[in-house]
Amino acid sequence: MTDQTHDTDTTDAPADEDGRTAVVLLSGGMDSATTAYEAKSRGYDLHCLHTSYGQKTESKEYDCARRLADDLDAADFLHVETDHLSDIGASSLTDAEIEVDDADTDSEEIPTSYVPFRNANLLSMAVSYAEANGCSAVFVGAHSEDYAGYPDCRPEFFEAFEAMVDVGTKPETDIAIEVPFVTDSKTDIARRGRELGVPFEHTWSCYRDEEPACGTCDSCAYRLQAFRNVGARDPIEYAERPENAK
Repeated sequence: MTDQTHDTDTTDAPADEDGRTAVVLLSGGMDSATTAYEAKSRGYDLHCLHTSYGQKTESKEYDCARRLADDLDAADFLHVETDHLSDIGASSLTDAEIEVDDADTDSEEIPTSYVPFRNANLLSMAVSYAEANGCSAVFVGAHSEDYAGYPDCRPEFFEAFEAMVDVGTKPETDIAIEVPFVTDSKTDIARRGRELGVPFEHTWSCYRDEEPACGTCDSCAYRLQAFRNVGARDPIEYAERPENAK
């Protein structure tokens, strides 16, 4: 069952005739936040799509996404609940029986936090949302350290998905799948986010806990490493913060 709520009425929203309106998949994490601010810096008016799919930190992620959308002065904020991903399971993010592993940044295995084919599900909703509102782009915050472990974050996946969009939408529809950091690292994202003034204190990355962040899961580890690499302190609270990340 899908429950969706709009915070802004876009029934009479004009089509994006000059290519300046875009949907952003806004999870509430630092990658999607920086992507949203990047899209805004390029002159796009934003329609923000946030999904709750049974992830263990969904309430915190929603709060962060909603606050970011307000800060971005988004034209619309759409929250969709996609419980089917939780029902399908097979991920430590959605299945209470599967523990979230501690970070292993050297592993080449697909981590237990992988949600099977999640990005295809989310992008499908984003393209529907974009086509309905006359948007010319969908922005996604994937980066190179993601696709090292998540197959649906690879550049080839986004290229293939864009080709599918071209044949699966109205003839007059032209929606680009924009992944501005797909060849960059999380450190690059932290650096660009600071340049853009992203309020990282209102983002959330932890896979385990809603507050404080655990500091030991993969997502926390990569985030802390990125801030350390740019010489900045991560502004959110951690239950366990490595000594060299203080």
